[in-house]
Amino acid sequence: MLAIKIWNYLRGYVIIRIEGLTLEKFLNLVAQENIYIWDIRRIDYTIVEAKVSIEGFKSLRNIVRKVKCKVYAYEKRGLPFLMGKMKKRKMLGIGFIIFLGIIFFLTSFIWEIEILGNEKIDDTKIKNILKEENIYEGVLRYKIDEDNAKNVLLEKINTFSFVSIDIEGTKLIVEVKEQDIPPENISDDTPCNIVADKKGIIKKVIAKNGKSVVKEGDVVNKGQILITGIIKNDRFEGEMLVHAEGEVYAVTRYTHTVEEPIEKSIKEETGNSYEHREYKFGKKIIKFGSADIPFKEYIEEVEENNVFTIEPFNFPISIITHKYKEVEIKKVKQNVDSLKESCQVLAVKEINKVLPEDSKIVSKDVKYIENEDKLTTIVIIEVMENIGKKQIITY
Repeated sequence: MLAIKIWNYLRGYVIIRIEGLTLEKFLNLVAQENIYIWDIRRIDYTIVEAKVSIEGFKSLRNIVRKVKCKVYAYEKRGLPFLMGKMKKRKMLGIGFIIFLGIIFFLTSFIWEIEILGNEKIDDTKIKNILKEENIYEGVLRYKIDEDNAKNVLLEKINTFSFVSIDIEGTKLIVEVKEQDIPPENISDDTPCNIVADKKGIIKKVIAKNGKSVVKEGDVVNKGQILITGIIKNDRFEGEMLVHAEGEVYAVTRYTHTVEEPIEKSIKEETGNSYEHREYKFGKKIIKFGSADIPFKEYIEEVEENNVFTIEPFNFPISIITHKYKEVEIKKVKQNVDSLKESCQVLAVKEINKVLPEDSKIVSKDVKYIENEDKLTTIVIIEVMENIGKKQIITY
């Protein structure tokens, strides 16, 4: 699609408007004469707009006479028309040629690397691996070996199950898929114990294989053996090692604390503002004028706009605007009852993020500690959950 647009621009085209009551007949004759027109759109019942090449526009004369429609050039676009204007302005023409040369030169480089699909591995690690393969922002596009880079990423990051590398204009897009790493499974013929995954108070033990060494009401710590896979054999005066199986349910505790000031500082805008601009070329930033901020208290907004973009090419030239808004700091005393409620909701929300899916809430306790300038909210939730996990027996 982009290649067709560039080709049409290079050879030049005309945006035409056809007026009359026989528009369908006109379009049928155009098709019969193999005259290529595109982007056809109806303006109203008697007017149609379309694009046609310079040669095609000249060929329309005979058809216009037959159908008695009115056709006129609405707009002329493309390199031939631009060059025609340039003949009268030589310096402008030279500048335009230099400009085109700069554009083609800049489009030969990769100016942005975008990483998609990564959640566990950060962008920096991926970009560092690519840099070792001479792929970085500012490298020539033709120097990039996409297949090799893909294989290197799969080899060095074993959690990737899929990697694709594509070049779109001046952007290199790396898309990855991360595989879920399942917990290490212990085979059924490997002797193991079941130990506590966390601290809790034992409520129920179901020992399917092995021997339970705890009972209801016992307080156990993380790592403590709950069901042992070492069974004493009185008959042979020795020990037998088995693969322990079972569930151990216990009451565990989750706590979260939220602290909030009772008297809160808020920033209120005064309406005064100050702007400062910087020019960015690649990674280099050039500052113009004074960057001194005339306000004691302020909030800053930063906006970066690309100066020159031709899809799909994105050139590393941009203007960074820093907008500073003057604010006044005001002290506001919050309603303590409302603050307690919002802090409790926040604490419960945080605890829910770490609760196991199969756990059942047994109790919830909320404590508030109110000082002169601060409210501390402590939420304690007790749940029933299976705390047993398998651990290989080693000597």
